[in-house]
Amino acid sequence: MPVTQKQWLLKKTNTDYLEYLSRELDISVLAAQVLVNRDIRTPDAARDFLLSTIESIGDPMCLPGMETALSEIRGAVSKSKKILICGDYDADGTTAAAILTQTLRSMGACVEFFIPSRFKHGYGFHMHAVQRARELGAGLIVTVDCGISSFEAVEAARQCGIGVIITDHHEPYVEPNSESAANQLPRAISIINPKIDIAASPYPNLTGAGISLMLSCALQGGMDKALLDIAAIGTIADVAPLMGENRLIVKDGLKVLKDTERQGLRALIKCSGINGRTLEPDMLSYMLIPKINAAGRMDDASIVVRLLLTDDHAEAQTLAETLTRLNQERQKIEEEVFKSALSKLEAGKPPGRVIVAADAHWHEGVIGIVASKLVDRFNLPSIVFSIKNGVARGSARSIPTVDICKAIAACSQHIMQFGGHKQAAGVKLKAADIPVFEEAVNASVEAQCGKADSGETLTIDVGCYIKDMNMKLMSDLARLAPYGYGNPDPIFGARGLLAIKPRVVGRNHLKLKLGHNGFIIDAIGYDMGGLINDIDGSESIDAAFTPVINEWNGNRSVQLNIKALRLSE
Repeated sequence: MPVTQKQWLLKKTNTDYLEYLSRELDISVLAAQVLVNRDIRTPDAARDFLLSTIESIGDPMCLPGMETALSEIRGAVSKSKKILICGDYDADGTTAAAILTQTLRSMGACVEFFIPSRFKHGYGFHMHAVQRARELGAGLIVTVDCGISSFEAVEAARQCGIGVIITDHHEPYVEPNSESAANQLPRAISIINPKIDIAASPYPNLTGAGISLMLSCALQGGMDKALLDIAAIGTIADVAPLMGENRLIVKDGLKVLKDTERQGLRALIKCSGINGRTLEPDMLSYMLIPKINAAGRMDDASIVVRLLLTDDHAEAQTLAETLTRLNQERQKIEEEVFKSALSKLEAGKPPGRVIVAADAHWHEGVIGIVASKLVDRFNLPSIVFSIKNGVARGSARSIPTVDICKAIAACSQHIMQFGGHKQAAGVKLKAADIPVFEEAVNASVEAQCGKADSGETLTIDVGCYIKDMNMKLMSDLARLAPYGYGNPDPIFGARGLLAIKPRVVGRNHLKLKLGHNGFIIDAIGYDMGGLINDIDGSESIDAAFTPVINEWNGNRSVQLNIKALRLSE
């Protein structure tokens, strides 16, 4: 049987200490090991993690720039100044815009929102937004999920007598050879961005939606829980670490989302086929959020903000159906571009430390997803460019061990514009400079990570027996949820198992039962049907898996979602 991972790494902790944590917290030893693996090592830290709710969220006034922003916004509201909210066209940017627009409207503000077009305007806060503010007669612009590198637009607004407040979570622009980001900030009235000084920031991993929520909380003097549904969507969509404030936003936000009063989200949930189901981050990532992102990828993302804010049932239904249709178009185009990218890679030289692919026929709206699929396929950071009129616009996605934004920043002499964070970034350069950029970014990643293996190691949280997989364990693991980036689904490992009745079901999924010492449990390996011929039942196998609850015909049972299989030693 082919080994499905290069190396399996099992984490271990002193057994006596795990038993101590188990007693103190009234959880299983297996769940205690998972907590320790998340760097939650003491009973007090564990209780805080397990019991915290949104009421435990930190003080928004601890964010630098918040006090000045509050004063300016409240002054604008009291003087009836028009305020323009400028967001981004992805799910984080549109949810952030909806949060702040709803908050300011509840305060009686005269507020409008502006979401740029990917195709007409490009990413971020630029001159087109300033022009829109002038047309509206706005006296204040507040950016959400963008603006940290918008020097020209901020200066233009200043010259027009329009104040700018920047709320963003992307990395500040740093000139080559500059030692400090502090001198590379736009001259806005106030900037709220935890990335300016991560070491000193109390909430370094907040998304654009998260920062918008904190600003809303400060403006209203407390948390408006009705905003948590859209804040959770933005946080999950931007693949932010689900720890600290982000985990609280998503944990309580999923509860609000399940019974949301928003007509638009209710319609979209129904269109996504998840009505009445237990909502989890992965489910939203695959079934709901792609529809939200489809607007910015294929058309006009302003319809997302309208969907999130509308009280009209008919309008909500129409907008949800529009997003569903756009997502179907996106899926078709994305598959075509992905196949084309694979063909280019197969025909060209083997990739180095970074995959760089470009074509003039690739749809700009799907290159980010294609980059993600290339990362999944090759376990390498990937940058995919769409070329038009001699300019290449690219989306980058990365693996956990590579800071792709830092790698691109090191190549700034070859690029026209870039921005983003560790795991995802956007970049623009002259098409003619793609070869030299490819060489430079590969060298940058090489310098960042050395020549070590790129990381095809499967980390197993805890070793176990099949008999350990029961409903009590599932109850314990549910207390550690929600799971996602930064707080991944725990992976268990078991040795010496018997594969019983293996078969291929659906679209190449391996379905079987795993047995050990008289205990038998259902298991499924998604897209692992190719292993069927290597499992004959005569040899014992080892399995790495995540236990889940399977609900069928009113019955609930534990099922194992297989991550990897290998022959037992």
